[in-house]
This record gives sequence, C-alpha cells and structure tokens, in this order.
Amino acid sequence: MISRQAQLKRTTKETSIDIRLGIDGTGKSTIKSGIPFFDHMLTLFAKHAVVDLRLKCKGDLEVDAHHTVEDCGIALGKVMLIALGEKKGIKRYGAGFHPKNPFSGEAYVPMDECLTRCVIDFSGRPFLVWRGVDKLAYKVLSHDEKSQDMSSRFRFGLAKEFFQGFANEARCNLHLELLYGDEPHHVVEGLFKAFAKAVDIACQRDPRITNQIPSTKGQL
Repeated sequence: MISRQAQLKRTTKETSIDIRLGIDGTGKSTIKSGIPFFDHMLTLFAKHAVVDLRLKCKGDLEVDAHHTVEDCGIALGKVMLIALGEKKGIKRYGAGFHPKNPFSGEAYVPMDECLTRCVIDFSGRPFLVWRGVDKLAYKVLSHDEKSQDMSSRFRFGLAKEFFQGFANEARCNLHLELLYGDEPHHVVEGLFKAFAKAVDIACQRDPRITNQIPSTKGQL
C-alpha cells in the first residue's frame, strides 16, 4: 500500500516554511513556527488527526503573526492535497466525534465551556464556512485586548486565516462552527480539535472501495 506522504518548501518575502506530512502516521509532530500558542494548536492537530507533521516556519513576526499563521495554513493544505494523491479509497467526508458515540458522524467537540463543530469534504472545491465565532465570540476573538497573547503574538482571530488558507490549498469544503463559548483559548483549541478529527475520518481508507475514487465524476 502506497504511503501517503508529502513535503515541500514554500518561501515568500514574508515567510519561509519547510513542512512534511504523513497522513498514515501516529500523531508525532515537531512544530516550530515562532508562535508558542500556534505551535500548541498544530501539535494537537497532529495528535488528534493521527498524522505525522513536521513544520518549521521563519516569518516576519516583527511585523505581525498574520503572515506566519496564514502561510502555515496554505502550506499544510498544499501537502495534504499532494499526500492524498488521487484520493482512491478515502472516505472523503469527515466529521469529528461525539463523546458518547465516536462513530455517530457528529462533529461536536467539547472544550470546557465551549462546543465546536467541524465537517470536511475533500471534494476538490475550496470553500470555508465559518459560523458562530463572529456572532458569539466576536469581541473576544477579534477586538478585546485579552484576545492577544502578547507572549506568543497570536491574535485568536487569526484562526480563520489559517483555516481559509488550508481550505483553499487542500481544495476542500471546510465547515467550522462555534455553538457556544467565550474563553478564547478554549474556542480556538476546540476548533482545531474538531478540525483534526474531521481530517482523520475523511482521510481514512474505506476497504470497500480500495481502488475507487469516491465520486460519480470519477475524480476529486
């Protein structure tokens, strides 16, 4: 069986990224983005998506964390698309887990007072749906000074930029939703964990369609 791995280097005037992804991994990761909180999010992504991820980014953090976070999303999306190849045999659609029934197809992930939801489809069509975060936690995530982790330079509103970059380059439908919650760390961590579990399920191989592409079009 072909091992689904990919790596690339992406360099712009704002960031330099070296990334390697193994979809059929064990959750191991080495992350160095220069942003401690963001490193934490990518580490837990690898753990809960059960992929192996190595990422090193040197970005213009003296300007802002925006370019680093967004470009890492772009790079991760690119290697995901390459690693999936023709997408033969994958389940394609992915949802997170419900704590009472991990096979229910529900994409709800609790994180203390927060509840988040993610559904993904590696359809070949990039689209991000971002619901609830702006409505229920807009002030917390985007405007409140407390939303800025000054030690790591991560503004929690940058999470959307990461997911948009990933959706564009992985060419997937990515739906993320915050149902409720107000602690910014919990909100973003819940979103990343839901995202991870959705990716995990969607990338799993379905033994019933080993050599088939899961689409009536014949390609994704």
